[in-house]
Amino acid sequence: MNYRHAFHAGNFADLVKHAALLRLLAELTAKGPPLTVIDTHAGRGLYDLAGPEARKSGEAEAGIVQLMAARDAPADFSPLTRAVAAVNEGAEVRRYPGSPWLIAGALRTADRYVACELRPDEHEALRVAMRGRQNVRTLNVDGYAAAVAECPREGRVLVLIDPPFEKPDDYRRIVETLAALRRRNGQARALVWLPVKDLETLDSFLRDLEDEVAAPMLVAETRIRPLTDPMKMNGCALLLLDGPDLEAPLAAICAWVAQALGAGGGARVYALSPQ
Repeated sequence: MNYRHAFHAGNFADLVKHAALLRLLAELTAKGPPLTVIDTHAGRGLYDLAGPEARKSGEAEAGIVQLMAARDAPADFSPLTRAVAAVNEGAEVRRYPGSPWLIAGALRTADRYVACELRPDEHEALRVAMRGRQNVRTLNVDGYAAAVAECPREGRVLVLIDPPFEKPDDYRRIVETLAALRRRNGQARALVWLPVKDLETLDSFLRDLEDEVAAPMLVAETRIRPLTDPMKMNGCALLLLDGPDLEAPLAAICAWVAQALGAGGGARVYALSPQ
């Protein structure tokens, strides 16, 4: 696999994913029993935006740098911008916190976090980034299989699925993993990130998921350009499986990114009813 998230850290899709993730974690940790979070494709945890990968792509400049300078961003981005400001100590944006960093910082002492990363070098960077964090484990394993194996049979669980989509079976494995998680623990929730290149690929995935998983789902789409070139990532989508009601904050997050960082795109949030 050639994917390196360092090229894409802090881009428009990260802003959508991480603002939504932090809003979801705030809901799930505000009260209630301990929460287990499992991250199937955790990455390295913290990214150097001054490094050659980020500088070559320029995606952070068009994403998190724009958000940090914006005066009109909705309040739903505030937890993310605070986290970014913290890792940069209030100075120029040169580092970006990935999902492991954000999750570990949002959880309570009774909660636990399992971060899975398949690439050995990325996992080593992740292990170092998470060193000293309470109730955090990093695993150098296949995240799909580990999500099911690590999922407790009882209690509250949130699984974050955010693969690079370099393999042709990623969509199928997501469906299989979500179905297996729900069989293992009927309370398991999930947040899934998906690229949007063309509608047929997304719609086909959603149809397959509806056939296999009987649970309420909320879909949030962000398109930064019209879907005219299926070779480009024209947007992204989030699927929230059996989560709290986040329709309003997700709509605000997606709409701002589409309007402020896109050109000719748009956003929509809609529910899928269980079969």
